[in-house]
Amino acid sequence: MAKDKEKLPLMPFERILKKAGAKRVSRGAMKEFAARMSDYLYRLSQEAAAMASHAGRKTVLESDVKMARKKVTK
Repeated sequence: MAKDKEKLPLMPFERILKKAGAKRVSRGAMKEFAARMSDYLYRLSQEAAAMASHAGRKTVLESDVKMARKKVTK
């Protein structure tokens, strides 16, 4: 995890885990889930920004994010 990244709020991750079927979620589980998602989202963001830059744009488009997702999840 990069040092300059902001920490994500935990409550949205509790809601996601509960929606997925968890009856109760510990604070540690929420922190771990948030940390893993933060890492993934940071890599996805970097890749999408690189794709926009490579195309000569300053704006990241939906297509950049979709292509970045394919590359990051491999």
